[in-house]
Amino acid sequence: MSGGRVDRSWDCPILHVDMDAFFASVALRDRPDLQHVPAAVGGGHRGVVLSANYAARAHGVRGGMSGVRARRLCPQLVCVPGDHATFSAVSTALREIFRGFTPQVEMASLDEAFLDVRGATRLLGSPLAIAEQIRATVLAEQGITCSAGVAPTVSVAKIASRRAKPDGVLVVPPEDVVDFLHALDVGELYGVGDATATKLRRAGLRTVRQLAHAPVGELRAAVGSGAAHQLQVLAWGRDRSRLHERRGPQEPDRSMGSQRTFARDLTDREEVLREILGLATKVTRRLRAGSVAGRTVALTVRYTDFTTLTRSQTLPEPTDVTQEVYAAAVALHDALVAAAPGGRRGRRAALRLVGVRVEGLVPRTRVHRQRVLGEREHGWSDADRAVDRAAGRFGSGVVGPASLLRLPPTTAPTTASRTAPTAAPTAAPRGRGTTPEGAVGRAGDEFL
Repeated sequence: MSGGRVDRSWDCPILHVDMDAFFASVALRDRPDLQHVPAAVGGGHRGVVLSANYAARAHGVRGGMSGVRARRLCPQLVCVPGDHATFSAVSTALREIFRGFTPQVEMASLDEAFLDVRGATRLLGSPLAIAEQIRATVLAEQGITCSAGVAPTVSVAKIASRRAKPDGVLVVPPEDVVDFLHALDVGELYGVGDATATKLRRAGLRTVRQLAHAPVGELRAAVGSGAAHQLQVLAWGRDRSRLHERRGPQEPDRSMGSQRTFARDLTDREEVLREILGLATKVTRRLRAGSVAGRTVALTVRYTDFTTLTRSQTLPEPTDVTQEVYAAAVALHDALVAAAPGGRRGRRAALRLVGVRVEGLVPRTRVHRQRVLGEREHGWSDADRAVDRAAGRFGSGVVGPASLLRLPPTTAPTTASRTAPTAAPTAAPRGRGTTPEGAVGRAGDEFL
């Protein structure tokens, strides 16, 4: 119960998470002056619009439209260039966020994914609660919003996320699936493109209800035998409820990382190092969960004037140890400060974003650490895994370094998002999102 309403998502294990105007949101997230004006990615001289923000969409501007037509519809449209490398990096970060909640992730494109969360509910709460935690994490780490559909099957979750846009959640419990689908136009059914929708309408089938009850012979005549069967399966919401993992067990991601945009710019070194510790903790936890380790640690910083710098350090051997990744990231931070002219006085002395990434990942089974003279039998690696076991049983916030538990609220606050009427939000369970992320950290931290 939350707000007097029952959480109806417990029988809805499939989430479809879709970024809101992904390319435009990423391209504009460091342009506060353009957040509320019509803007598009691409669409320059004789170019094509890749994506438009919602202010531009209100004027009819859409992706795939020529820049000439877009400016005719919206004379005040601002066009900005897109950076494929940035889009790809954000997509990779999103996949890592999703896998931090469940290993069952099926990426549908750069900016959307299906998640099976049935194995995560014991620790993280209902599918609706997990969806809200994912949306909050995406906003905090990537500075963009997303919408989520929560349903018993893949196609219904996809439609629900589309209906929840922008920045919302929609739950469609099993008992509501048929009524939800049958009220839709046939063009909204998952997998129905413009050409198929046109054929269906020519046959007099304008709603999903009409499609579901259409004689099979009539439907075959309109769209063909194979499509007719599939469409009627979708019209009754009987499609698959299991995901296809598109990454083989021997093919780990090439990198894992996390970044944080602050609600206020940071100038104090100790505050920055606490943030780096939190990020290193989160990244290495994902490494260990994925049974991978990496040899290169990269640190990204963005200053208050939006100057962004990335530096990396290659370690002697791959690692998944929090302390080792943290130490490398701190060394990179201090080197950046030392190399800056005049210590980056003025506006560029303050940080608005910090990111930690581990690259060159290999399966953990291929890493054989050579013990050095004087090294303790049980070190940071053993402590990390002990914390992981405790987190797996009791939740991620039960143990961690004291410096993180005292972390001030510098991260960007999550604003309340619109939730569809059938998806009343629930209070987040104890675990992810309720206490600061934490595991083993710097020497001298007390474990709480």
